[in-house]
Amino acid sequence: MRTVLLRETLRPSISVNGTVIPNGAIAREVQNHTGGSPLEAWQEATRALVIRELLLQRAQTLGLQAQPRSVDGLRETDEEALIRAVLEHDVRTPTADEDTCRRYYQANKTRFRTPDLFEPRHVLFQARSDDEAAYAHAFAKATAALELVRARPDCFEALAHDLSDCPSRERGGLLGQVVAGDTTLAFDAALRTLQPGETCAEPVRTRYGVHVVRLERRTGGQILPFEDVYDRIAAYLEERSQRKAMAQYISRLAGEAVITGFDMQGTASPLLQ
Repeated sequence: MRTVLLRETLRPSISVNGTVIPNGAIAREVQNHTGGSPLEAWQEATRALVIRELLLQRAQTLGLQAQPRSVDGLRETDEEALIRAVLEHDVRTPTADEDTCRRYYQANKTRFRTPDLFEPRHVLFQARSDDEAAYAHAFAKATAALELVRARPDCFEALAHDLSDCPSRERGGLLGQVVAGDTTLAFDAALRTLQPGETCAEPVRTRYGVHVVRLERRTGGQILPFEDVYDRIAAYLEERSQRKAMAQYISRLAGEAVITGFDMQGTASPLLQ
């Protein structure tokens, strides 16, 4: 504890236009910041309090009065209300009109594509991956089953019904429609390499055991119509514009202020992220 107190005492005094931000206040704020290291967390906390002080001083200059609001049952503090009022007064961001949204859509269509759908069939030989003997035995059984499938492709469903440890055995191993990315990484990777009607050349190892995998059908994702994603694009563009405007505004406030003991350049703040 003495070491912590001594370290805080030795930190330089920080002030904004003559108003001191106590090290104790920064120490309390640190708990709200993760940072890659204690020093980074301290810098993030300091920056947040410097920005807060800049905004509160701006509220005083404008002669604003706190008018707290309640959102989802939570009431703002007076300081939160003043900061909101300052930002509403000083920061203006344009709305994203339809033409702007349409240009973004045309330039980024792949972002609005539905995922691929796969219809795989498999035979599962269940074993825990941390049980080496059982997993090796499952792999051997999967390898033998795969050899049978190679010799007689039409026997896959029967093998699944007779040998699989998955409830899908009642459907000949058919898993139904699977969205890309919804299965384990290894299973998903195997599906992506297969063409409809093709069986994976090697048994597929997952945490559930070892699989023999065949892809029955694959449906490629479709580009969603602009009308279906217009609201999502508008919200994204407006939020991006707001973040940029906020960063520029805070930068201007800091540039006009006298800040001692702390360099505002190169540190991040949750307010601006």
